[in-house]
Amino acid sequence: MPDGLDQLLAYEGLGWLIGAVFIAGAVRGFSGFGTALVYLPVAAMFMPPVWALITLVVMDVFGPIPNLPRARRDGRVADVGRMWLGTILALPLGLMVLYTADPSFFRYAVCGIALLVPLLLASGVRMRGQITPALQIGTGGVAGFLGGVAGLPGPPVILMHMASTEPAQLIRANIMMYLFAFDVTLLGLLAIQGKLELLPILIGLVLAVPNLLGNLAGAAMFRPERQRLYRLVGYGITMAAALSGLPIWA
Repeated sequence: MPDGLDQLLAYEGLGWLIGAVFIAGAVRGFSGFGTALVYLPVAAMFMPPVWALITLVVMDVFGPIPNLPRARRDGRVADVGRMWLGTILALPLGLMVLYTADPSFFRYAVCGIALLVPLLLASGVRMRGQITPALQIGTGGVAGFLGGVAGLPGPPVILMHMASTEPAQLIRANIMMYLFAFDVTLLGLLAIQGKLELLPILIGLVLAVPNLLGNLAGAAMFRPERQRLYRLVGYGITMAAALSGLPIWA
């Protein structure tokens, strides 16, 4: 453990990661999403893809916990359960692709998705009709695959909810509960596959603190009547993180 702590304290980019995580946590606290979209483009500049996923899920398991009771009241647990079912079927396939892909592919995939999502949402994409159980399971499957390949399960779920006419409280709650369930599932699967290592776990534990503080700060700022402002801020931060993480700057 002392060797691990020495490596942790000397880890290049740790300060940047802490700052990115606090901002990512704040975005998630007031919008219900954004941790991975903001954090992963930055993390990909400093660590291998699997380590980026490990640090993400370790820190992200703790951050949303204070907000989960409210999310359970505001959201629909059954909806989240159907999305999770699709996820557990597709997540292993996404991880298989990640393990065999070049690290630069991971960075391009992460940054590309992080740029695409706010552009689609800001362009006024809207769904017509009801969100059906079949659509929820299918969306969960796409989210699980993307979560394995690029650590970004949120975009399909975000697009399905935020492009609908559902109220802001339900959208925020469902997305928050789903992403928490995804993190727990991914962490368990990585453990089963023997991919967990000490140093990224320690980094994730350290990052859990600014993530938690960011979530609390974001939740304190949340007001349902300001949902448009929250979305615009979230889009801007996400796109800035994605642009900064592109490999072309390296």
